Amino acid sequence: MDTDPSRRIYANRTLNLRSIKAIGYDLDYTLVHYNPVEWERRAYEHTRDRLLERGWPVGELEFDPDQVIQGLTIDLELGNLLKVTRFGYVIRAVHGTKRYQFSQLRRTYAGTVVDLAEDRWVFLNTMFSMSEAALFAQIVDLADQGLIPEVMGYEDLYRTVRDSLDDAHMEGTLKAEILADPERFVEPDPQVPRTLLDQKAAGKRLMLITNSDWDYARRIMEYAFDPYLGDGMSWRDLFDTVIVSARKPGFFFDDHTLYHVVDEDLSLLTPHAGVAESGAVYFGGCARRVEESLGISGDEILYFGDHLFGDVHASKAQLRWRTALILRELESEVDALDAFASKETRLTELMADKETLEVELAGLHLEQLRRVESGDRPSKQSNKAIETVHARLAKLDDEIAPLAIEAGVLNNAHWGLLMRSGLDKSLFARQVERYADVYTSRVSNFLEATPFAYLRAARASLPHEPV
Repeated sequence: MDTDPSRRIYANRTLNLRSIKAIGYDLDYTLVHYNPVEWERRAYEHTRDRLLERGWPVGELEFDPDQVIQGLTIDLELGNLLKVTRFGYVIRAVHGTKRYQFSQLRRTYAGTVVDLAEDRWVFLNTMFSMSEAALFAQIVDLADQGLIPEVMGYEDLYRTVRDSLDDAHMEGTLKAEILADPERFVEPDPQVPRTLLDQKAAGKRLMLITNSDWDYARRIMEYAFDPYLGDGMSWRDLFDTVIVSARKPGFFFDDHTLYHVVDEDLSLLTPHAGVAESGAVYFGGCARRVEESLGISGDEILYFGDHLFGDVHASKAQLRWRTALILRELESEVDALDAFASKETRLTELMADKETLEVELAGLHLEQLRRVESGDRPSKQSNKAIETVHARLAKLDDEIAPLAIEAGVLNNAHWGLLMRSGLDKSLFARQVERYADVYTSRVSNFLEATPFAYLRAARASLPHEPV
């Protein structure tokens, strides 16, 4: 099966789908995909309007979808956006909308290791972070000009932006717009319902576990699923259990009361004790209750989500559920890498040549050093050899530089690739590696894999092992 690389399933840990008895799904950006530019632009504008009501001079600000990417880190102390390696080292920084030069970056972060456990850092681990990060960066510029005097530092600035965004989501204004004009925001994938049909036919018990409310969940699922099911089926026929307003990540950690939605038209609730009934809709609850109702252990449950912390980290760390991260940006990232492949090969060849010359140069310098230590003067031949190698290295650098620069801006002119930080894996990639058993760009990629696939992780390589 020759699958397009951008649509493949990538395994960090081997996953035998035959051993999975139940599959849970998040809703937004997992089962239902959105146009992220349209979604985030409206989230940005709603937040900006709330800040404008506070008297902040933000009316002229506009959303730039390329300004930030998922996987960045906000430095609340200095008001910076950062690109960080898997080891916590900062390789790129932007203050507000102004990029740090290398010397400034080194002075500021040379002794700093980003530890996400510290309150100083905010990790942008979901697509929903894009609007808040873009707006925060722009408002840092305004704060530096003294135009927002009531804000006490960059952390206070960020919290105000974040609270305003939360207010927009809590009031439901954005989701009301989506329901009123779903064609503008939703990108239906007809293969997703087919994928779930196969899983259900294979005996998997399917669950929808979402933080969205019932009214929104059912209406958006009707739009995204029902036209592609046929034969009088609805999306409800696919799921054994539906849990809305789940309050993830707390759903995986805490023991919240489970409510049964007894009137689905009016969203009336009643507390529910005991196991969850097949085909019913529930509000709240917790993951432990799900396991009890299914009568299976965590390693027999596979959960799909797009939120690195709220979905895959929480379910993996607390319950040892198997995890699948949906990362739609992977498609453009893989396409960018594919388009750059021939240049990447050339860059690798040039870097190998440079390494060989650097070894030769080091040997020549050492030879010269030893001659001096023994009382001899460096020979003209030795000096000439060193000059020759330096010249060859300079010529190589002239060829390497434009390729290296191009590699650093693949897929985004400001930040480059999501999963790379320079030559290293990004901090985001490290989190994916740690918590997602498998990752892929969309649920429908499992259609070709079938519910019986054995997804094997590649053998991990170490620096000392032959390529």
